[in-house]
Amino acid sequence: MKRTSIFFTIGLLSIGLLAISCKGKKSSGAAVSSKTGMKYNDKYNGGFEVNKKVKEGPGAGLVAIEGGTFVMGGSLNQDLSYEYDNVRRRVTVASFYIDETEVANVDWLEYLYWIQTKFPEDREYYYNALPDTLVWRQPLSYNEPYVNNYLRHPAFQDYPVVGVTWEQANAYCEWRTDRVNEEILRSKGYLADYKTLAEGGKSKGKGKAGAATTAAAGTPTEPFNTDIYLNGQYRGEGIDGKKMKKDLSPSTAAALASAPKGKGKSGGPVRTIRIEDGVLKQAYRLPTEAEWEYAALALAGNTKYENISDGKIYAWNGLGVRSADKKTQGMMLANFKRGEGDNMGIGGYLNDKADVTAPVRSYIPNDFGLYNMSGNVNEWVADVYRKLSFEDFEDFNPFRGNVYVNKSLADKSKGIYAKDKYGRPIQEPTKSGKKQKWAEVQNDQTTKKDSLAKLEKAYNPDFRGHLDTVNQNLYGVTTLVNDKSRVYKGGSWNDRAYWLNPATRRFMAQDEASAEVGFRCAMTMVGAPEINSKGKPEFTAQPSRAKK
Repeated sequence: MKRTSIFFTIGLLSIGLLAISCKGKKSSGAAVSSKTGMKYNDKYNGGFEVNKKVKEGPGAGLVAIEGGTFVMGGSLNQDLSYEYDNVRRRVTVASFYIDETEVANVDWLEYLYWIQTKFPEDREYYYNALPDTLVWRQPLSYNEPYVNNYLRHPAFQDYPVVGVTWEQANAYCEWRTDRVNEEILRSKGYLADYKTLAEGGKSKGKGKAGAATTAAAGTPTEPFNTDIYLNGQYRGEGIDGKKMKKDLSPSTAAALASAPKGKGKSGGPVRTIRIEDGVLKQAYRLPTEAEWEYAALALAGNTKYENISDGKIYAWNGLGVRSADKKTQGMMLANFKRGEGDNMGIGGYLNDKADVTAPVRSYIPNDFGLYNMSGNVNEWVADVYRKLSFEDFEDFNPFRGNVYVNKSLADKSKGIYAKDKYGRPIQEPTKSGKKQKWAEVQNDQTTKKDSLAKLEKAYNPDFRGHLDTVNQNLYGVTTLVNDKSRVYKGGSWNDRAYWLNPATRRFMAQDEASAEVGFRCAMTMVGAPEINSKGKPEFTAQPSRAKK
């Protein structure tokens, strides 16, 4: 027994030492390609970098929505308008992110303030970004106080912004993308921080004699743009941060030619962030109609083991529009118009507590945690409206409205993007449905002026809104639906309960606005679609066979 005990103890010690040895070897070894055997992140063999695999989180204000299959149009059990424009069909929506709330007035004021401070002389830019507050005016209503107060008065700061066109909503999404990514880069030290930027690129320090010394001076002449930055066109003194990533390929001529002198954390040449680093967020955008309808229904809350226990008519469970909870029993679950002349109930006991819109966090969120997916304001989605969309669609991520563009090149030999006066890349129509050959790209002599002209379509009487008063003779003869007709969904404070159903859909010209239409942003999710795998069965991935 004693001998057995000794051998057992020695065996355990050997296994422990072996485990420690293996653990140490694993932690000290560099990642290696499973196909070539070459080390990654080695500045001596070319410097090919492979970052740790990360699951990108949502951008500011967004909620993760796990995708899946659902019946689009399936929640509409009564087509009261007999439109037959959202007939049931099963589709799959990829996982994505969407705003927890509608974009509020304070969010839009932040946007306007940025434009005003960055381009104080450009009145056109500021004017074009202003919502149309005149949407509140009605010939037989005294809504004039909303014209002047709704957007700017602090009493309405957390109310949804209205009076914005589809085009303005898209412009906001683009601006928001750049501001979120700029904040990430500056807070992490990849770009100069805001204080340094505000001080003209100067940072105070003490030299040997105690005198103040000045770092590289200079400020960027154009605001940050994500695409321009990723293309290496946003660099230099007063722009680069103090914690930029080390450049592991300093010997290449391209790196030395493009990179300004600088020092990383450990010294040596530095570089800007790339897509491969997984630092920057995907672009903010409007959700597709399928994404919006899927997120509004939130059937994941009624699902177990791929079985949906109950369908939905609204963003909440149940057939009614009133709360069944004991504390709030009988109260409206959304902001809508109950009937003719009834927008909020009886004085002394207001039912939905809103005469027009309500704050963006009013009422209870749906099972995805999203507020006001039924009621409050209708919301723009990305799709072009077609009555028969259900007859011509893809069953994975269905969307109508694709217009493919490329970034125009100012210098094709160097891959330098052409920029507009706001520092954004100029877009031009795609010239091919597939990747062009190198010779075709180099020989393309299309000018920027010609490219921009192609984006503008000539006037056509079909490109009219329903408010057109010029060509009345064409009304009802030519269709009001065209490629500039955009879908909005969700119901509003001035709509009956029928329109709160997520499957209902209406349209408006993309350059028109309403006091009943706002929007929220979405973002594409990259990588694995599953949000939370905890407690769910899964296959364990085998480790790479590459030698460590």
